[in-house]
Amino acid sequence: MQVSIRELKTHLSHYLQQTRGGEAIDITSHRRIIARLQGVAGAENPGIQALLAQGASWSGRKPAGANLVVSHTEYSMSDLILDMRG
Repeated sequence: MQVSIRELKTHLSHYLQQTRGGEAIDITSHRRIIARLQGVAGAENPGIQALLAQGASWSGRKPAGANLVVSHTEYSMSDLILDMRG
């Protein structure tokens, strides 16, 4: 679906609800597509569910609080990243 900037601003709540339903909306300016509005995966996403099951908290941004360990080592992901940074 394509929507002009003016139409998007006028009916923003309506279009945000449509993106929650999985529809992508192309935003146009002077009949040219300049951006795409697309919803993000919700908590029903299996990857997010796995993080939540391991103790992470999630508010729609970066997950926090899980003590995740990479399966083939005994080190946490943060320790591996710090080690890679030197």
